[in-house]
Amino acid sequence: MSLFGSSGIRGIVNELMTPELALQAGKALGLKHKYVVVGRDPRTSGPMVENALISGLLAMGARVTRVGLVSTPTLAHAARGYDCGVMITASHNPPEYNGLKFWNPDGMAFSLAQQEDLEKSINSDIKGASWQDMGTENVRHDAVREHMDSILKNVEHYPLKVVVDCGCGAATTITPYVLREMGCRVVTLNGQPDGFFPARQPEPVEENLDGLKKAVIAMEADLGIAQDGDADRMMAVDDEGRFVSGDELMAYFCQYEVKYSLVCPVDVSMMVEKSVNGVKIYRTRIGDAFVSEEVKSVGADFGGETSGTWIFPKMSFCPDGIYAAAKLVELVGKNGRLSDAVDALPKFPLRRGGVKFSQSMDKVKIMELIKGAIDVKSAKDVNTLDGLRVDYGGGWVLIRPSGTEPKIRITAEAEDVDTLTTLYDRSESIVKRCVKACEQ
Repeated sequence: MSLFGSSGIRGIVNELMTPELALQAGKALGLKHKYVVVGRDPRTSGPMVENALISGLLAMGARVTRVGLVSTPTLAHAARGYDCGVMITASHNPPEYNGLKFWNPDGMAFSLAQQEDLEKSINSDIKGASWQDMGTENVRHDAVREHMDSILKNVEHYPLKVVVDCGCGAATTITPYVLREMGCRVVTLNGQPDGFFPARQPEPVEENLDGLKKAVIAMEADLGIAQDGDADRMMAVDDEGRFVSGDELMAYFCQYEVKYSLVCPVDVSMMVEKSVNGVKIYRTRIGDAFVSEEVKSVGADFGGETSGTWIFPKMSFCPDGIYAAAKLVELVGKNGRLSDAVDALPKFPLRRGGVKFSQSMDKVKIMELIKGAIDVKSAKDVNTLDGLRVDYGGGWVLIRPSGTEPKIRITAEAEDVDTLTTLYDRSESIVKRCVKACEQ
């Protein structure tokens, strides 16, 4: 089983994410990288993981710079002056998780090849440097200020009233201050860093943002901003207190950011495509690292995921929830109410569901049967990058195995409800039949 998921190493503290693993990861990283910057979010296990990681780096003779409690995009911004950066975070996961994200100097997460190379070293016996070649460490206090200045130089300033829900995460160190320096009147919710995340779960999904929606209405604000534990994600609430979905927010950004090409995962709505007619769309596997890699590879104008990760390549290849918040303020200030813009977007009926199977069953075999049973002859496009996405022109279906549970997920979208119902029901029937066939 690989240590790396779609976004670094991540697991429950003292089960997968142990100090022993962090120490070995530091030693493995120190084999090739001698100038390393390290930051962390406010999780309770952060200092333990940080100290173990840095011990491993020092044992290999690396020179380490600590930047303390910062957001992931702040750490990625700081990494441009080093061989690489490491962020200690589990992003949007619950507080019992922690992890390690590795960053290149251009703000790009470690590639699959870099991850595989690092994992081989983690699993090997690594001999440290001699006593006279031990590494050194120092502390920087200007990483947040430098990141702020970079953002402020690249957005126009508008005096909106904004409610920011920091979620007790790393956004507390930067987002309210950036928006205030843009001239905004900022009301902050959950603005104290707290690794227990007592106010809400770190993931900025609608069910976790009732407080933000109510606050936007009560304060008569122009919009609300929500971020996850390490502030690489940004989601929004409009001036009417309505949660803006990831598809809606992507379509909104695309209208202003995309001239030639866009990168997005295979599960993105037709709403986005219809909002940017004539633009080349590159689809990837689900995961912000895959989106970032493709943005860089094809030279796209913009990339994003509906989970709230937005990649602005003119700033960085790291998803930057702080820059995204500032950019959203600029666009709303320049173009008018967010609610009006969302209402003007094309809407299509969409349905999500899935079929569960027993833990012992082989999901690869199930997917092979599904691919053989799905009608692809009448398809306009077939994409097998991440499961199976079949586009029939008037609608599409995505069938893919869950990465977290024994389940085949089904997502379908169409131009009308009747087409959606036919498409989804037919796909669900095929998936159930294939799962049953694998049980026998």
